[in-house]
Amino acid sequence: MSSPLRTALRLGRVSNLPTVWTNVMAGLALNGGALEPWVILPLGLATSLFYVAGMYLNDAFDWRWDAQHRPERPIPSGEISARAVFAAGFAMMAAGLGLLALGPGRPMPFFGGLGLAACILIYDISHKKNPLAPVVMGLCRVAVYVIAGLAASAQLATAVYLGAGLQLAYLIALTLIARHEHKNPKLPRLVGQMIAGISLLDAAVLLVMGHPVGAAIAAAGFPLTRLFQRRIAGT
Repeated sequence: MSSPLRTALRLGRVSNLPTVWTNVMAGLALNGGALEPWVILPLGLATSLFYVAGMYLNDAFDWRWDAQHRPERPIPSGEISARAVFAAGFAMMAAGLGLLALGPGRPMPFFGGLGLAACILIYDISHKKNPLAPVVMGLCRVAVYVIAGLAASAQLATAVYLGAGLQLAYLIALTLIARHEHKNPKLPRLVGQMIAGISLLDAAVLLVMGHPVGAAIAAAGFPLTRLFQRRIAGT
């Protein structure tokens, strides 16, 4: 039996969180923001709450499908109830919105957070039957760029849209591949690598925007995510 802590970590796919933090750094840089800890920390915490909430709600909505195709997941295996996972997921989403309402750049990042919450819910509720689900998933990551960008300025620069387009294309490809990982035992490894690769994309963005130190930090997100994925599965 898994411990309650390990169950919570598995549900949240927390091994992937370094990629959320590098998204925040890239989003700030794209809109001319300074990579200051006092800005990055609250935004990183808020978007991490959204990420984990999205993973929780994904499992809660999908538990019947998982019971047939992925019975090792926490809910179908009996480690935790779907009701508890729903409650925790929505609580974390509310906490993320609260942090954005109180954090840097307020109130604009809060409105970005509302968009992120909507994308998460649309994806989690409909992704098994929605042909546009990969686009919605990509928009979830785009929303992190937007939230961070709005913390720097209420007006989004052209660079934010260009960076968001790259992020969207990458996430669509990643999501399309991840849809089939339960059919091919080789795909989970590839999917994990591609998730970690989000940090490399962010590193490239930071380098182009003139933040070499930030780019080096973001690049470190790739091996860090892969290391964490050895302990907690990223999918």
